[in-house]
Amino acid sequence: MMTSNQALVKRQQSIPAAVVPAQKPRTSVPTLNDELIDQILAGRGLKGWLRAARVAQVLGLLSLYLFLDTYDVRANFNRRNANRLREEARGLGSAAQFKTWVRNTLYVLFDRFVRILRFVIFRGDEGSVRKEARLEKQAVWLRQRLIALGPTFIKIGQALGTRADLLPLAYVKELATLQDQVPPYPTAEAFARIEAELGRPVLEAYAEIDSEPIASASLGQVYRARLASGEEVAVKVQRPNLREAITFDIAILYRSIKLANRFIPSANENADWDGMLREFHSTIFEEMDYVKEGRNADRFRYNFRTWRAVRVPKIIWSHTSTHLLTLEFIRGTKVVDLEGLRARRISPVKVNRLLIRTYLKQLLEDGFFHADPHPGNLLVMDSGHLAFFDFGMVGRITPKLQAQMIDAFFHVIGRDVHGLGQDIINLNFLKPGVDPETVRPVVEGLFKHYLNLRLGEVNFKELTYDLAEVIYDYPFRLPANFTYIMRALMTLEGIGVVTDPGFSFFETAKPYAKEFMLRREGRIFGKLILDKLTGRETADNRIAWSRVWKLTKMAAQMYLEK
Repeated sequence: MMTSNQALVKRQQSIPAAVVPAQKPRTSVPTLNDELIDQILAGRGLKGWLRAARVAQVLGLLSLYLFLDTYDVRANFNRRNANRLREEARGLGSAAQFKTWVRNTLYVLFDRFVRILRFVIFRGDEGSVRKEARLEKQAVWLRQRLIALGPTFIKIGQALGTRADLLPLAYVKELATLQDQVPPYPTAEAFARIEAELGRPVLEAYAEIDSEPIASASLGQVYRARLASGEEVAVKVQRPNLREAITFDIAILYRSIKLANRFIPSANENADWDGMLREFHSTIFEEMDYVKEGRNADRFRYNFRTWRAVRVPKIIWSHTSTHLLTLEFIRGTKVVDLEGLRARRISPVKVNRLLIRTYLKQLLEDGFFHADPHPGNLLVMDSGHLAFFDFGMVGRITPKLQAQMIDAFFHVIGRDVHGLGQDIINLNFLKPGVDPETVRPVVEGLFKHYLNLRLGEVNFKELTYDLAEVIYDYPFRLPANFTYIMRALMTLEGIGVVTDPGFSFFETAKPYAKEFMLRREGRIFGKLILDKLTGRETADNRIAWSRVWKLTKMAAQMYLEK
């Protein structure tokens, strides 16, 4: 409706200062580049090389397993492409035919080599049952290796556990257990860190504290405690030497991605790995700052201050520092514990709908969202309130991206395939340098076929080879700024399927999305009208009447449906 988003930015940043306590200046996260990586890797010696070798072994085997698992899809495309090139060469003379023959011969040799390799590694040509068992075994191996590699790779595993577009379902299910099944570190080390952070003995800071953690995650673990006032609290303590370990691992990953892009260009075809690593780099260091996490929680609470059904635990700032977070202790039932919810006479379906509404508000209205909504971070209180925890990983959406997402929702709701095709181009789901007009028919065909699928069922790897040859040359990939949006949406969908077997994200979201869009756009439209009447309208801040007409039709439809 408008090209200027200053009003939205101002509203997103208008949290009262009293809500978010003052924070000491933090050291900014340095930009990833070759010079920084050289500094990080310098002087690591044999220990560093051994660590790099362990990481390379796991990543190499994982890449090999995934390549062999999906090879038939790639091979089918290569076979069709070889036949097409052979037909084209017939009218181009003997030199062209010989060149095509050499290329096809090399492909046949490569194909036989890969199939022999797959036969040896996978121990024969398997049926569907044996294949599923093998995938499950590989998934367990991957989870164990990631845990052994430590916090960085546990976090990466958690992220991959929501990427059904990149990994087989067996992997996704197994990696999902990393959310709440991470081995704890010794309590003595945790208590020593508490004392170092607060500058006093543990039992002076807390009237009582449990000797064993109630939860353990990739970056820290949580203890139940009680303050001198009698208030029950949760104490989150960060793992020791975390920053140094993660910094070195990111350097290894940076080098690995650079090498892969140089020698295996197709490795980057379905995901912007370089961009995703940069996004992970900035996000993980923000997540390690517990003061920042507390501020995120306060901002989230402020955004939902008028929602009685949503709760965010209060931060105890007197007992919080960069590596220590103390917050209100809230008991509840996991959103996926259907029996527990029903025993408390709480409808799992209603809980899921409330959860979807909160995320539409976060994405379409606030531009600030909880990026890790796995079941361990969401509890339903006995009162029916939905409580959010763990705000270390949050996402921010620029006004421009927010407007593009709203356009996409318009087109999904209206089943406007042409509009959706333009959206996927605008949102940079295509590799840089692609001519949009070349792939537009393919994009539109994709949406015609896949619009009704759940997010987790859309397999971009198969689309790359199945829909059209042009996709192979100009593949789709997930842009870096969508990494955490997709992570959140696919996690939400996983929760939705558990709570309601017939769940469809878009169908459930549709009425709430319309409501949020109308309210948000209505506010912006009102401001534009006021600017026009008062003579403050500018070239960058004009009313888009076509958009107003769409909103009017949507509002009328919603009124008639009631």
